[in-house]
Amino acid sequence: MLYLHDVWVNWFEGEENGYNVCHFHEWRRGEDVIELLDQVPLLLVDTTLFHYIENNMAELPQQLMNDVYKKAYLRKNHERVQLENCFVVTDGKGIIAVDTVGYNIPLRKSRLIPRQEQLVYEMTAQTKKVQYKWRENEERKEHHILAPDPKLMYGLTRKERQLKHLMFMALDQLYASKNTSEIRYWYTEWAPHRYHEIQSMLFEEVWECLYEETKIGWSSKHLKLCENMIKGQPFFEKLWEMESDSKVN
Repeated sequence: MLYLHDVWVNWFEGEENGYNVCHFHEWRRGEDVIELLDQVPLLLVDTTLFHYIENNMAELPQQLMNDVYKKAYLRKNHERVQLENCFVVTDGKGIIAVDTVGYNIPLRKSRLIPRQEQLVYEMTAQTKKVQYKWRENEERKEHHILAPDPKLMYGLTRKERQLKHLMFMALDQLYASKNTSEIRYWYTEWAPHRYHEIQSMLFEEVWECLYEETKIGWSSKHLKLCENMIKGQPFFEKLWEMESDSKVN
């Protein structure tokens, strides 16, 4: 088995979608908790299994769990702390570190620093892929407003992704309210040129238009809509402040 040593990780816990597991250039010093793995097994697997691990919070192949069991160590206060099921996995293109924290799902995920990523590619260049027997969930993974399709997040910075999530949360709350006047107001803010048309539209139609038009990309227009929608809502305002105060995108 291949092993990496002295691996810096920045765990993102409970993240189902890989786009929320930030790459090194988006790590926030002073905010994120960076740990050092003294030793961690490295696995080269097929692309289907890699994407399954990266973009799901689902059960891992038992043989994989057995292969990496108690073979990773965390360096903490000059001591080596053994981890139950921690490993780095790659398909030769993407790379992700995983810690199950005693469960059988990839509960914590991290990217690696560029130097370690390059080492992974070099170490696995002449290695055969490990074939694991596993059964992918037969139900197709569904994306929705609170778990957006990765395509809606591609190309955005960490801050933009977080604020877009916040906007989607506010939109979802608007949908639950079923308040036609309010949804018309916000869609008019977004598309003032459609004011007269909007006044005769039904709730579902207005909300659908607003969602479909705001779900693509991120701009100053999105930012302004999000900021205005969350005003007066303490929980949303707190999330906004946390992102606004962050020093790195």
